[in-house]
Amino acid sequence: MISLNGGSGEPSGDLAGRPALTAQDYMTGNEVRWCPGCGDHAILSTMRGLLPALGVPPENIVIVSGIGCSSRFPYYLDTYGIHSIHGRAPSFATGVSINRPDLAVWVVTGDGDALSIGGNHLIHALRRNVNLKIMLFNNQIYGLTKGQHSPTSRIGTISPSSPHGSLDNPFDPVALALGAGATFVARTIDSDRRHLTATLTAAAAHQGAALVEIRQGCPTFNAIPRQPKRSDADADAGAAGAKGEQGPIRLSPGMPVVFGVDEQYAVIRDPATGELAVGHSGDPRVVVHDPTVENSTYAYALAQLAQAEFPEPPIGVYRSVSHPVFDQLFQERLATARPGGLGDLRTLLQGADSWTVAG
Repeated sequence: MISLNGGSGEPSGDLAGRPALTAQDYMTGNEVRWCPGCGDHAILSTMRGLLPALGVPPENIVIVSGIGCSSRFPYYLDTYGIHSIHGRAPSFATGVSINRPDLAVWVVTGDGDALSIGGNHLIHALRRNVNLKIMLFNNQIYGLTKGQHSPTSRIGTISPSSPHGSLDNPFDPVALALGAGATFVARTIDSDRRHLTATLTAAAAHQGAALVEIRQGCPTFNAIPRQPKRSDADADAGAAGAKGEQGPIRLSPGMPVVFGVDEQYAVIRDPATGELAVGHSGDPRVVVHDPTVENSTYAYALAQLAQAEFPEPPIGVYRSVSHPVFDQLFQERLATARPGGLGDLRTLLQGADSWTVAG
């Protein structure tokens, strides 16, 4: 079970004498208005199955979204929800979480909502380690506003806002989150329900800010966002094409990072510099994945390598470490700042630090 504050524990008292929760308890009956084939459907279905397993009743969950296709999420889950304004979902969610640490607060956002107008808000929520579970749907395009290139679109993307091809270097959401100091960073895909469920379960159990990038396609404007960067003919040279149609590399704690049809390739580390590169699985320098390393250098290097070398970046948990949670620190500060109870606003406004400006 997962307790309301995101850690392992017994169900809350609200579940005492209550029938076991099912997916039906989290369904609203509202018509789901996403395009057929959109990965949002798979994520919604996964969440409806996941939430009962977490043991958190619907009335103790708040889902906050910004603007975009993904941000209709609160309408389709029978929990408390806030459909906020463009890019500000992390800020709204922060206010809820630090004042009501008994609630499970989820943020649903997209690559445009979170990484363009909302970039600053996302970074600060992560660096503060607010107890939020952030699902970042990444289809590498602006879907709601008819297909403009987004902050994660590949260079050369043809769109209404870049008819000759985008010139912008794309963000890697995982690298960005690691750079902001996020304590839990993971990547998964919409088409693998088992992996998606396991990743979101791990995020829910984490104490502090957890960012999960969920890669998906947009069937209307960007049906195949995960196009190979190299041809299969380049496989022997760089191993990027060797994965072929086998899917993305899967990161498993305690396991070597190997890939290829016969797992003949691997990520290796230079012991002198710590830099990562693509090599062969027989090399003694093969990296054994460990997301619990306190120093985020390895996880960041892996994210950067993924952007440069692989057709699809590895999926799994890149980092999972324990740091003080902002919500708890905030509550402790309130307890010391209000030793005599709540302050008086009138006394504050009329205190000795006020002055009058003559007309």
